[in-house]
Amino acid sequence: MKPTSLNWIVGVLLAATVAVSSAGPLDPDCTAEKAAKSAAAKATVGVGGRCDPKEALTDSAKDVADRDDKDKNKDKDKNKDKDKEKDKDTDKDKT
Repeated sequence: MKPTSLNWIVGVLLAATVAVSSAGPLDPDCTAEKAAKSAAAKATVGVGGRCDPKEALTDSAKDVADRDDKDKNKDKDKNKDKDKEKDKDTDKDKT
C-alpha cells in the first residue's frame, strides 16, 4: 500500500490529537504545595512544573471567592426556606 496524502494527513492529525490529549489541563489548579514542588524540581533538575507562586496565589484567591459566593447562595436558600415555613405557619393559623 502506497502512502497517500490522505494517509499522511490522518497520521498527522492522529499524532496531534494524542499530543494534545496527553498534555494535561491547560490551567492547572495550583496550590502552594504544588508551587513549592515545582520550584524544588526546577532548582534540582532544571525543569519544573506549570505551577509557580504567582499562579498558586491567583488560584487560591479564585477558590476563596468561589466559596464566598457559595456561602452567600446558601444563606439566601436558608432565608427562602424560613420564609416558606413562616407562610405555612400563617396558613395554619388562618384555618
